[in-house]
Amino acid sequence: MNRKKIVVLTGAGISAESGLRTFRDSDGLWEGYDVTEVATPRAWRKNPALVLQFYNERRKNVAAAKPNAAHSGLAALEKDFDVTIITQNIDDLHERAGSSKVLHLHGEIFKMRSEEDETLVYPIHDDMQPGALAEDGAPLRPAIVWFEEPVPMIETAAWIVQHADIFVVVGTSLVVYPAAGLMHYAPAQIPKYIIDKKIPHVTGIPNLTCIEKPATEGVGELLKIFWG
Repeated sequence: MNRKKIVVLTGAGISAESGLRTFRDSDGLWEGYDVTEVATPRAWRKNPALVLQFYNERRKNVAAAKPNAAHSGLAALEKDFDVTIITQNIDDLHERAGSSKVLHLHGEIFKMRSEEDETLVYPIHDDMQPGALAEDGAPLRPAIVWFEEPVPMIETAAWIVQHADIFVVVGTSLVVYPAAGLMHYAPAQIPKYIIDKKIPHVTGIPNLTCIEKPATEGVGELLKIFWG
């Protein structure tokens, strides 16, 4: 029996309940930092030590966080469905909850790469040190897709969404492009669900069910819809 393909797009809202803050909740600051000073190529050129400090702190935050019921609920769907998670998050909470197919649109906090060659990627669980070099001699930088950089995995993600039988959005404001545009790649006839504590403004999306709840409660409701 062919299992239905569920594709889930997740954003910061799903990890917020694990204690990982999102800069869009407040005043454009992320843990007290101006994102333009720590999460752009310009910031890296201007002050790489500050950028590394910021991501070293984020890495510690993620390591200390634990997956919540929303992460584990989505992982549990793999019992009956073919599930792919497309996440805007740089944490590894989906993987730790048990999801086996996770595509990170914006990179991963526990990886670093060559500044020159995006294919030279290395695991990193401690602090990154200024001046460290990749094997090609270029500086090592966080393997993160920064603001103002292209999103290399977006075409792959769009293809995955186009082939979904069910499409689910959890915990994203749908304002960060190009990820926000993925909703429009879902086939018109398939069921779609948005789960967020504040449903983003969406228009012209057929077969859409909105569940205006935090991610943990909303995913619980979704499981009831699928499993009764």
